[in-house]
This record gives sequence, C-alpha cells and structure tokens, in this order.
Amino acid sequence: MATPVENTKFDEYLEYPCPFTFRVMGLANVNLTDQILTKLQPIAPGDYAPKVKPSSKGNYESVSLVVTVTSGAHIEEIYNVISAIDDVRHML
Repeated sequence: MATPVENTKFDEYLEYPCPFTFRVMGLANVNLTDQILTKLQPIAPGDYAPKVKPSSKGNYESVSLVVTVTSGAHIEEIYNVISAIDDVRHML
C-alpha cells in the first residue's frame, strides 16, 4: 500500500478552484480507467476525458486526466484514494 500523501504545499502555489492534471500508471487490461473514474466521481464529480497510453510492451498503461480541484486537501484526497487501487503502480 502506498504511503498517504499529506501536508503538501499545494496551497502555497495554486489558486483554487483550478484544473490539476493527474497521471496514473498501472496494469493494463484490468479496466484501469473505469476503476479510476469509479473512485474519482464521489470526491470530484465531473465529465472526464482520460487519455490512455499503453507501455511499449503493453503490460502497463498511463491514464492522464484533468480534475478541477478545490484545495490542497482535495488534491491529497484524490492522490490517496486513486493510489490505493490495487492495480495502480505509480501516480504523479
């Protein structure tokens, strides 16, 4: 399990609400995008258009999506909820 993200300095650098891009890397062929959107909708409802890019060998995929965030705590919550998905390997 990933270490929780907390006490970040987002509030010092961002003016809310604002768009924030998340990139999630995880296993391919496991409906990763659907898993991400299912977890994201309750905490950041919206109509998302994720961009999915497979790895060169096709074992992994990168999902990028832009979310309108409302605070540093909101960003931390999204990181923590999405990174807790079993099929997620890294999140930026």
